[in-house]
Amino acid sequence: MKVGINNNFHLTYCSNIHPGEEWEQVFSNLKQYVPPLKARLAPDKSFGIGLRLAEVAASKLLQGNALNEFKLWLTEHDLYVFTLNGFPYGQFHWQVVKDQVYAPDWTKQERLDYTLQLTHILAELLPHNVEGSISTLPLSYKPWYEGNQLVQASVMDDASLQIAKVVAQMVHIRAEQGKLLHLDLEPEPDGLIENAAEVIDYFQAHLLPVGGAYLAKHLGISQEVAESHLLEHVRICYDTCHFAVEYENPLSVFQQFQAAGIKIGKIQISAALQVKIPEDIKQRHLIAERLRPFAESTYLHQVIAREPNNRLLHYSDLETALPNLEHTSACEWRIHFHVPIFIRDYQLLQSTQDDIANVLDLLQHDNGCTHLEIETYTWDVLPEAMKLDLLASIQREYEWVLANLLCTRRLEVAATQAKPAYAG
Repeated sequence: MKVGINNNFHLTYCSNIHPGEEWEQVFSNLKQYVPPLKARLAPDKSFGIGLRLAEVAASKLLQGNALNEFKLWLTEHDLYVFTLNGFPYGQFHWQVVKDQVYAPDWTKQERLDYTLQLTHILAELLPHNVEGSISTLPLSYKPWYEGNQLVQASVMDDASLQIAKVVAQMVHIRAEQGKLLHLDLEPEPDGLIENAAEVIDYFQAHLLPVGGAYLAKHLGISQEVAESHLLEHVRICYDTCHFAVEYENPLSVFQQFQAAGIKIGKIQISAALQVKIPEDIKQRHLIAERLRPFAESTYLHQVIAREPNNRLLHYSDLETALPNLEHTSACEWRIHFHVPIFIRDYQLLQSTQDDIANVLDLLQHDNGCTHLEIETYTWDVLPEAMKLDLLASIQREYEWVLANLLCTRRLEVAATQAKPAYAG
């Protein structure tokens, strides 16, 4: 739904929180949850959907009359799709996912074919005068290459060529249908690109030269024009959880990307776990006990520890980090575990909720990104004490975002009214 000062943002939640990879399961979940949410939150507005499609669901949706039937259902219920989650290719619930969430990566033909399917689907579903976004993985998983810089560079070049092929299709769609689509790379801890500096280096050293050369030849255009297409159709999915785990300041990241000509295509609104490490050993034991239920077996929960001198130490997963808690010299841990955004404190643990509030505040002054997607996908694996009714929980997440956008607006109005009139 449209929200914000001038209704310039499209707000949704990502349907990856619902188990089910087959299209029939996806559609059933949408029917169960989306109309009741719309009735509670936006009865008189069109209501946006953030659609996650596994490869098997995307393939099914393109068969027979499935896509037309889905479009008819959207129209009947005053719903629209403006963003897709194309990160997980396959199974995402009820089995061990861990680093296989990155497979197939952007060097593989399967990843390209899947993303081209998503591009076709989104072009069909997207309303006119609305941009379409597809979030995707940060090229690959860094630990697979064991710090081998030459191999990593080769992977980035191969990925750039594949991504340029998606851009070629998006350029064609824009020319033929007048619809602007973009592919949004999603940096996260241990991704091949995981922070602002690595994103900028990738764009400048790999995507623009390698992808640009392909597009220039394929479309019969200059390298300069090809690179402008890449910067228009390849953007960043800024996940507030991921960048918070990296200890990245939102304002600094926004400024760095803007200076490099890199656009943010989608903001995923999510909170990470944050732990302040006390000196007292007994307190550390208590914190370890509080963290243990979060060290679950389905997803990777990368940990980045911050030393008092601001040096960062990475752990590949919470279960590998926990044995180090008692004797760590770090003063803080941040953990890639998406926790409900409407809660700040978890008894000895906190969340990075403040980073979300900062990003929402920045967006009031920078209209470069209009897609907001709530993405707390861990409801099934949260500790039992934190599990609440899912529909009510999704509603509370929407309400928290809306309240914070409204709060920011009120502060702006109050500041404007408090300014003395110009007496020149």
